[in-house]
Amino acid sequence: MVDLETAIAAVTVYPDRARVTRSGKAMLEAGEHRVRVSPLPLELLRDSIRVAGRGEVTVLGVDIVTERQPEPSDEQVTELTARRDAVDAELTELADADKAADARVEFLQRLVHKSAGSLAKASDERVAAFGDSLEAQYAAIHAGRRDRARLRQDKIREKNSLERQLADLGRKNRPDIRAAIITVDAAAPTTAELELSYVVPGATWSSTYDLRIDDKGLSLRWFGLVSQRTGEDWPECRLELSTARPAVALDIPELDPWYLSTTPPEPKRRARRSISDDLDGAAPPQMLAAAAPAGAPPLPPPAPKVREAVTTVDHGATAATYAPQRPVAIAADGTEHRTLITALDLEADLDHVTAPTRSPEAILRATARNTSEHTLPRGRASLFNDSEYVGATTLDIWAPGEERELALGVDDRIRVERELVRRNVSKATLGSSRRIEMEYTITVANHGARPTTVTVLDRLPVAHDTNVTVKETVLKPPPANRDDLGILTWKQDLAPQATTTINLGYRVETPKGVTVFGLPD
Repeated sequence: MVDLETAIAAVTVYPDRARVTRSGKAMLEAGEHRVRVSPLPLELLRDSIRVAGRGEVTVLGVDIVTERQPEPSDEQVTELTARRDAVDAELTELADADKAADARVEFLQRLVHKSAGSLAKASDERVAAFGDSLEAQYAAIHAGRRDRARLRQDKIREKNSLERQLADLGRKNRPDIRAAIITVDAAAPTTAELELSYVVPGATWSSTYDLRIDDKGLSLRWFGLVSQRTGEDWPECRLELSTARPAVALDIPELDPWYLSTTPPEPKRRARRSISDDLDGAAPPQMLAAAAPAGAPPLPPPAPKVREAVTTVDHGATAATYAPQRPVAIAADGTEHRTLITALDLEADLDHVTAPTRSPEAILRATARNTSEHTLPRGRASLFNDSEYVGATTLDIWAPGEERELALGVDDRIRVERELVRRNVSKATLGSSRRIEMEYTITVANHGARPTTVTVLDRLPVAHDTNVTVKETVLKPPPANRDDLGILTWKQDLAPQATTTINLGYRVETPKGVTVFGLPD
């Protein structure tokens, strides 16, 4: 049996698992050998084991075995515990010495205070001698403190090392471990470099984004968050992030029969969302800065931006693999590590959207197209307007060439007001109908420094009963779009410091004795 020392050389992380590749070299004589690689993670998937490498050898097979791990001896634990206790005692002595030094300083201060009167009458030589003595004692005290501080740091490091060794012995007190037994045949004495790869659960990576809007357009930074609890730490090695999902799409999809039933299904409850609901704790952004005033001296050219290390990408038939430019070490403690995958500059059209019947706020909207070759997975996105953080949202999967609307926060420079200017209710008389007339004025003002287009959404009531009639009385200006459900859409172009007004009115007619529900009070 040949024990092969291996190190993790590469890791490919999938959304819910990882493929780990270990490599090592072994001197082999001619003939058949059994090469042992251990320890391996207990949760590795047996069917995923693969062996490759270089050298004049033939791989005859590989087996995964469970081996009982020897328990640590009592002598090892006793020796390490005694050394740790001795270090604790030395640390206590250093602390006592510091307390003695503090007492010495306090004694010297009291001595100076009590001797002040007599020193005022003493000769210059006596005062100088007293000062020299005091200075020497203070110097000796501080020098001792510095020496003890350095010694204390050494002892703390030694204690931490001993505690780690004790913890390792405790972790090794497990009944079994995994090992791979590789059977190879060497035609002649050779140095074989073997690579063992396997898949383990407990690893994951997800996408997060920074979306930043400025006067040049929309910039997107795509980050990968990697974490793992596979049972073994990953040192600095070649790390790849793959969008492939090995556990998904392993079967050709088939359809089950579609049955009809006279039993009504359970109703589905649906939560309604507004465009501002996509922002978690959104704060009012600082909007794009105004242009420089006329006659101002030209600004110096900006310094070049800091370069960002992005990943290289390999596109496959159904997935892509991204490799960071530098090795990354990831501990098996679940800590998330963030690495930049790519940085994209996208063209975006900016406008504002408001639905004043629900909220007197204007949302800054960016309509952008994914002009890159990357399919961006679903992930959390932090939104920035220039350097100001405005909130967070969830970015759904975004394919190349696909257009997407992004809500970038409430813009307080677009002021919206919806005011009821007329409400008239007529009583029904003999043979007549009852009329309710409502009229609103919507005022939109652009207090920003740049022109913008504001999409205003409002609605007319829709009658479900044939006895109820709804007629529009005022729609000025006419809406750009309206649908069968009464939703009205205006698109208003506003210059800086400009204001526009929309008048909306309707009349509801009902027969005598009929009560209408749903109208505002």
